[in-house]
Amino acid sequence: MRTIIAYFTDLESSFLHGEVGVEKSYFGEVRKDKHGRGAAGKISVFGCLERKAKVYTQMISDVREKTLMPMIHYKIRSESIVYTNNFNSYNVLDASEFKHLRINHSTKFAEEKNHINGIENFWSQAKRYLQKFNGIPKHRFHLFLKECEFRFYYGSPKLLLSTR
Repeated sequence: MRTIIAYFTDLESSFLHGEVGVEKSYFGEVRKDKHGRGAAGKISVFGCLERKAKVYTQMISDVREKTLMPMIHYKIRSESIVYTNNFNSYNVLDASEFKHLRINHSTKFAEEKNHINGIENFWSQAKRYLQKFNGIPKHRFHLFLKECEFRFYYGSPKLLLSTR
């Protein structure tokens, strides 16, 4: 079922446009005193969320600019407004075809429309959902991630199959 969902989400995939929040995240076991990039063995993922629309996620090998920028250019239409945090890999967006707005999370999490709360909300929901599986093999993780995309946009399969 997850293979079909992954195929469907990729097939339905189109350019994101307008206002798009961009963020990377890390998935893996929770270990005391090990967070973010310092937590070896975690799976790095990248996501874009068009406000009030679709989300796109992808497993990535690292969070460097040379890895993230091709995905941003592939997935987001030029002339869009791209919201990010202050992570250095996003610096090149300042000199691109996108309008780039940053939010400094060390001082605030939102400033009017300038925030990445949508994609952070997606990461929170995905982590909460995936936690119940108590570990997912890395080679199958992308299928579970695409299922989270599907659930975020369409709702749970149970909700979709219910009749009123």
